[in-house]
Amino acid sequence: MELPAQTFQVTRADLVRYAGASGDFNPIHWSDRVATTVGLPGVIAHGMFTMALVGRAVTEWAGSPDAVVEYGVRFTRPVVVPDDQGTEIEVTARVREVTEDGLTRLDVTATCLGEKVLSQARATIRTAG
Repeated sequence: MELPAQTFQVTRADLVRYAGASGDFNPIHWSDRVATTVGLPGVIAHGMFTMALVGRAVTEWAGSPDAVVEYGVRFTRPVVVPDDQGTEIEVTARVREVTEDGLTRLDVTATCLGEKVLSQARATIRTAG
């Protein structure tokens, strides 16, 4: 069973706010000059910010933050955030298993511009009822 897709807009302003909240002011997250100098295609979103957006989708599917039992990802590809319009991350999930004890295991996919940005993204949520 597929869960409804969720799309998140990501802008440079989001990266600035996240940098302030996380304390991660690495210039690859705000300076095109630095990002391209180190071999990146441009400014990239913080990996943990991307993970948090996907976590927001998982929480929405679960119906409540405390219904998320487990959540983990591996970072595959950076999310490049152009200065002008930003970018979008689309999150989808497929139910892999529903256990007898009321847990639902999800295989989650996060893409940006049609390319997967996370791998081994999985979540376990407590099924309502």
